Amino acid sequence: MKSIRIGTRGSKLALFQANYVADLLNKNGLSTTIIPIETKGDKVLDVSISKIGSKGVFTEELEAKLAIGEIDIAVHSAKDLPSHLPDGFETIAFTEREKVNDIIISHKDDFPDLADTSKPIVLGTSATRRVATLKYFYPHVKTVDVRGNLQTRVGKMESGICDGLLLAYAGVHRMGYDNLIRKELPITEFIPAVGQGSIGVEIHEGLDPSLKTIIESAVNHPRSAACLKAERSFLRILEGGCSIPAFALAQWEGDTLTLEGGLMQIDGKERLFASFSGKEEDAVSLGEKLAENIKSQGGDQLLKEIKQRLNG
Repeated sequence: MKSIRIGTRGSKLALFQANYVADLLNKNGLSTTIIPIETKGDKVLDVSISKIGSKGVFTEELEAKLAIGEIDIAVHSAKDLPSHLPDGFETIAFTEREKVNDIIISHKDDFPDLADTSKPIVLGTSATRRVATLKYFYPHVKTVDVRGNLQTRVGKMESGICDGLLLAYAGVHRMGYDNLIRKELPITEFIPAVGQGSIGVEIHEGLDPSLKTIIESAVNHPRSAACLKAERSFLRILEGGCSIPAFALAQWEGDTLTLEGGLMQIDGKERLFASFSGKEEDAVSLGEKLAENIKSQGGDQLLKEIKQRLNG
């Protein structure tokens, strides 16, 4: 059988994820070749994601290579995958999920508690969800936009532009920066972005069906995939990309799948939230129910305001 060509972004984290998927395929007797591809999100670092246009900012170039058959699969951070894929593309696998928490890393050993209003704190982040969450729960904390790969962000932090970085645990752990973790933030407050902690595998419809089945069997983690299915269903109804301050997390308790999530105003002044439970086969409908509930709470109007503000 031919070597499976894996397309990925070229950052250290993206290459780690591609190699992780390659290892799963190798363990199932498949040979692999990793092909780094630069995306729009990698090239434009002086503008926030929301200003570039959030949908497909890290995926479009990989999809172009899939479509012409230069790569067989594309590997993405699941949270970077748009909820609506272009015609002819599908996600066939999600890896077992890493810890989903947001965390704070800092070069300072004595990082203060977020609830301590007596000490000024500046956190670097490029995510509207994290900024909005901070403004809602900890309005005294200041934020600064910090983009680039993890190594670049750490360098910016150490240069003094912020006291710490607000990031996903999964990426920090995969890059070996655990020694800089100062706070693990509770998911009761910092509910993660859709898909956070998992890796997604995307294909084009031109891929050989038998190869598709083999790849899915080797890489997909069914219980994690059910969680992602519910979360992505929620985001799809909201029609939100990764720049919308929406949040959702599906978790298993025995055979019951519970999805909680919502939407925030960018300035943190409003936070809509709901939760629904069901079985594995209900994953998509749980996401739909959550989205419709959030919209009925005023989410429709909130989404219009958010999009106007981001595009303004």
